[in-house]
Amino acid sequence: QVQLVESGGGLVQAGGSLRLSCAASGSIWSIDAMGWYRQAPGKQRELVAAISSGGSTNYADSVKGRCTISRDNAKNTMYLQMNSLKPEDTAVYYCNANGIVTMGRIKLGDYWGQGTQVTVSS
Repeated sequence: QVQLVESGGGLVQAGGSLRLSCAASGSIWSIDAMGWYRQAPGKQRELVAAISSGGSTNYADSVKGRCTISRDNAKNTMYLQMNSLKPEDTAVYYCNANGIVTMGRIKLGDYWGQGTQVTVSS
């Protein structure tokens, strides 16, 4: 069974920084793309940043220049460094992984973490 567990959320003042982590556990051989999404109250879930297994990245315009996504394939872990945080960054942040291949070489569908709350006070 594959699980994604996020950590690193919390309450921070505007202008501050947070580093989110997402650890994938289970019988994992490889993971294709991973990404961070967020959902604010009353809004749809949106992509924040994504990273391929080869390290190619893309970011939402709203976080470009302020956030950096990275991953450690050996640890099946992904990170999101968020700087210069704004109150509008307040949301639940979710980790997503797709293209997971198990040790038995079975390809699984999308997996999501349970989410971690990020609150930015003004």
